[in-house]
Amino acid sequence: MSLRILVTGAAGFIGSHVCEALIRRGDEVVGVDNFDPFYPRAMKEHNLADLLRERRFRFLEADVAHDPLPVERMAVVLHLAAKPGVRPSLENPASYSEANVTGTVRVFEAARRAGIGRVVFGSSSSVYGDATPAPFAEDAAAVWPISPYAASKRAGELMAHAFAHLYGMQIACLRFFTVYGPRQRPDLAIHRFTSLIAQGQPVRMHGDGSSERDYTYITDCVAGVLSAVEWTGRPRAGGRAEPLNIGGGARVRLDRLIELIGRTLGRSVRIERHADQPGDVRLTAADLRRAERELDYRPKVGIEEGIPHFVRWYEEVHGRQS
Repeated sequence: MSLRILVTGAAGFIGSHVCEALIRRGDEVVGVDNFDPFYPRAMKEHNLADLLRERRFRFLEADVAHDPLPVERMAVVLHLAAKPGVRPSLENPASYSEANVTGTVRVFEAARRAGIGRVVFGSSSSVYGDATPAPFAEDAAAVWPISPYAASKRAGELMAHAFAHLYGMQIACLRFFTVYGPRQRPDLAIHRFTSLIAQGQPVRMHGDGSSERDYTYITDCVAGVLSAVEWTGRPRAGGRAEPLNIGGGARVRLDRLIELIGRTLGRSVRIERHADQPGDVRLTAADLRRAERELDYRPKVGIEEGIPHFVRWYEEVHGRQS
């Protein structure tokens, strides 16, 4: 059965892919985005180009922290809008609180007032901080975030628990682990490294290259989001807010990632070594057992397959560098 779904952050990397997947399966989607200037508006407009030709997609430019949301007759709210970026959050913490905490509460409240009990909230693996034992399990305390961005995402999860408890809502809090693929934000490591290596520029590597990340290819992320939409519709007594890891299932060293991108591009890589960055964690690693049990989530695209997919997209968009 098709659904009517509100998607915030619809012009973003993950949001635009999710909207396209919802349209493909027959849902009606209303997308919202405020075109935050964190990266160029033209990139986000390009993300929306195909969607705007779809009759089952409607778009509204709005800010979830300040503007009314078109929640009428929605079955599900999928809240992916956020102010992104760990390092920039160190410079302007208040803006992250407004966008990611106040904005999230306003989305939950709009859903509650409209009688919508089904919400999917895009959280982050950064909530685990640097003190959680690996692999990160959802029942870890997650009370030591090391950046304002991470703290803002954890605050959103805590508000989800309050809304679920008080108002009987079903809220899936998806902790995304470093999602990459076509349309990835240009500030993120894989995109940035690819651009630098393709142009013959040196790559700044913070630390000794031994830090590890759990990278999630976009198609696996989208599959997890769609499964979470279905999860919110399961009959159960009382409200529930469930944190769920959406990861790639493998830890990849930073130096290996850079080497793989260079090899895929057919380029030699020049490394500039720098000290670790404040706010960056040394390790992310998703325990996927709960996601497999609750969402039947099993990632399919590993880093050796995903990086060539991304590099091909990058070369299509930017052309092969001479």
